[in-house]
Amino acid sequence: MAFLKIAHLEKFFGPMQVVKDFNLEVEQGEFVSLLGPSGCGKTTVLRMVAGFEAPTSGVISIEDQDVVRLKPNQRNIGMVFQAYALFPNLTVAQNVAFGLRVKGVPRSEIKSRVTEMLDLIGLPDLANRYPFQLSGGQQQRVALARALAVRPQVLLLDEPLSALDAKIRVSLRNEIRLIQKKLGITTIFVTHDQEEALSMSDRVVVMHKGIADQVGTPFEIYNKPTTKFVATFVGTLNIIEAEVTDPAAGQVRIGATTATLGRPLPKGKITLAARPEMVSLGTVPGRATLLKGRVIDVDFLGSVIRLRADIGGSVLAFDTFNNPNIVPPAVGDEVEMALNAADLLLIDG
Repeated sequence: MAFLKIAHLEKFFGPMQVVKDFNLEVEQGEFVSLLGPSGCGKTTVLRMVAGFEAPTSGVISIEDQDVVRLKPNQRNIGMVFQAYALFPNLTVAQNVAFGLRVKGVPRSEIKSRVTEMLDLIGLPDLANRYPFQLSGGQQQRVALARALAVRPQVLLLDEPLSALDAKIRVSLRNEIRLIQKKLGITTIFVTHDQEEALSMSDRVVVMHKGIADQVGTPFEIYNKPTTKFVATFVGTLNIIEAEVTDPAAGQVRIGATTATLGRPLPKGKITLAARPEMVSLGTVPGRATLLKGRVIDVDFLGSVIRLRADIGGSVLAFDTFNNPNIVPPAVGDEVEMALNAADLLLIDG
């Protein structure tokens, strides 16, 4: 039986439906991310689990207990907000202890729990500082410690890293994942950042217009998208227009090249997709389909160089490793690219 179960969850704000028949089962200790663009309903789902919003309909249960009618303080849930939400007039230790005091935990236990939490987040020497004396990353660590101090059944994280700079975000997301694994706490993480969701999660829920478009492991979401939205939203995707020349054999024409996908295809024009890493510059073993094109853009990204080439109506983006001894193709150069046609995704047709 799932530890956290969300079934047929729906939410209307007036006539507008923002969550539509949302279903999700989360196992104990699992880290699940809700990923999607702004306005897709992911934060509303999180707020309904926390009790800050009442569902229009549906079930939310934790360990088989329906919590829909329980107030937020009656649910054993910890929540970390995007804006930290620390009390400015309380010290770090007092902020961490706040939820414990509300629950009536004995003073001696509060002191030991606060010490434990500050050790866990790596800030044992900052107990007497106030929030304004902390960096953004330190404030978010304190917010995490406060949420964990009450030993919640479920931890909810609402875009907790979005206000931090890139380097701190990477460091803190690694710390959050390590702490989550160490404690074995069931966690729901809301983000619009694909890299965060793919790198941190056991499973990812890609949301679109209030529904769960696809639920799967990061590997499945990235490599085996089941909808056009997921395919185009997660990662960089090349869209390739093709003409089917032999539907039974799965043969298509891409620009001036004939390729065999090795599976039956519908008649007429279709849309195929390929990740940049599926495409190589020049001939490569295992990638028998060769496409010719003209370079229209070159982006130097440090360790890799991303090129974009026109292959006769479609633009193909692909990466090549930076080699200081090899000058990359320039805009206007004719190039040959290799891929395995069987790897191409059919996203329309």
